[in-house]
Amino acid sequence: MVVTKSRPTLYRHLPLDGGGWEGVTAITKLKKAIRGLLPLVLAFTLTLTTPTLAIDPPYQRQMERLAEVMGSLYYLQPLCKTGTEDWRNQMAELISLDEPDEDRRQRLAGAFNAGYTGFSRLHRQCTPASREALTRLLTEAQQLARSIHTRFAE
Repeated sequence: MVVTKSRPTLYRHLPLDGGGWEGVTAITKLKKAIRGLLPLVLAFTLTLTTPTLAIDPPYQRQMERLAEVMGSLYYLQPLCKTGTEDWRNQMAELISLDEPDEDRRQRLAGAFNAGYTGFSRLHRQCTPASREALTRLLTEAQQLARSIHTRFAE
C-alpha cells in the first residue's frame, strides 16, 4: 500500500453557498496582478533613492566659516580702503587646493557669497563699526586658517 500525502484543496475554505470558485479565481487573478506590478514598484522605488553624497572632511565646517569670513573681508576691505589682498582670488586658490567635490565646492562658494552679501546689506560706507568688524574678521580668519592648518594639514 502506497501512502501519499494529500494536498489541501482550495475549496475546503470556500463558502457553502456554491459560489466559492469565483473567489479562487479572483485570488489567482490578484496574485498575478501583484506579480505583474512588482517590477514596476521596484523600479519606482529605485528611482526615488537619493544619490549617495561623499562624506565631508572633518574640517569642512571650519572651511565654510573661513569662506564666509573671507567673503565679508572681500566686501569690507575695499569699502574702508585698507589692505590690498584679493580675498576672492585667495578663496578660489584655497578651494582649488582643497580639491572638493562639486557639492562641497558649491557650499564653500555659497558661504563666501553669504559673507559678502551679509555685510553689503548692512554697510554702505566705512564706519567705525565697519572698521571694528574688519579687524575682528581679520583676526578670526587668521585663527581659522591657523587652526585648519595645524589640525588637518598633512
